[in-house]
Amino acid sequence: MQILLFVIGLGLVILGARLLVEGASSLAKKWRVSELVIGLTIVAFGTSTPELVVNLYASFQGSADLAIGNVVGSNIFNILVILGISSLIYPLTVQTFTVLREIPFSLLGAIVLLIMANDFLLDGNAQDLISRADALVLLGFFSIFVYYSFIIARSVSETPEVTIMERSTLRSILMVAGGLTGLTLGGKWMVDSAVQMARVMGMSESVIGLTILAIGTSIPELATSVTAALRKKSDIAVGNVVGSNIFNIFFILGISGTARPLFVSTGTNRDLLVLLLSTSMLFFLVYFHKRKQLQHWHGIIFILMYVFYLAFLLSGRVVF
Repeated sequence: MQILLFVIGLGLVILGARLLVEGASSLAKKWRVSELVIGLTIVAFGTSTPELVVNLYASFQGSADLAIGNVVGSNIFNILVILGISSLIYPLTVQTFTVLREIPFSLLGAIVLLIMANDFLLDGNAQDLISRADALVLLGFFSIFVYYSFIIARSVSETPEVTIMERSTLRSILMVAGGLTGLTLGGKWMVDSAVQMARVMGMSESVIGLTILAIGTSIPELATSVTAALRKKSDIAVGNVVGSNIFNIFFILGISGTARPLFVSTGTNRDLLVLLLSTSMLFFLVYFHKRKQLQHWHGIIFILMYVFYLAFLLSGRVVF
């Protein structure tokens, strides 16, 4: 029954991601909003809905390991696996310099989270904790990001790489709403069934958050970016991942920590350093490439990194 529920949820999130991308792209064309901004705002928020639902549920239940592990694990998966697979399908050319401003913002999120998660190391506190004050700071950063995105929407004009089918406003909105509904329900069903199966296997909440939850809730981002790569929409493929990572740290963890302070468990530094390394690699590979491009061999490196990280995580070794 749990396997069947997982499969049904997977189908819903894939369908939801497709509806969301098509509906958002149609609205972007009708309202003359760039594809990049759509990827960094509407699409990113839509595909991050499963993470939001899971984290709010985990926070109210007092499962901080699930909440933090879900966000950190999702962000690692987004960069190493989703961009890795997408760049194998089609070389991802970052055609707009704006993305090079968003990637450092995502990197800032990883650094800020690493600082907030080390109260014992930095201040000598007895327990590492993402407090409500920390969460409000994260939401403050998120507000800056949203404001900046809308400034871009008014000032940047881009030509879409491919023709976007323009639908009526009502139909486009219904597609976006249907996509969000599918993502929310499908993501929740996937996570619920995956958690039950994982707990039968005797996995800890931290490992569940970093693996089963993170991968399950990242399926919408995977479907969105892969679909964009197949259609040669590089800006959406990359912008979806970068925007989602920013949403995950600043908005989702901000909301989760506001709902209930999150205690940080041993081993989180290891995962945060992996996230920091992954985001830094993304920035330098794109920034220093003469075509501002993620190529096939970059994707291979990213995927191999994730395989080694996952093997190390499941080996039961704990560092830091």
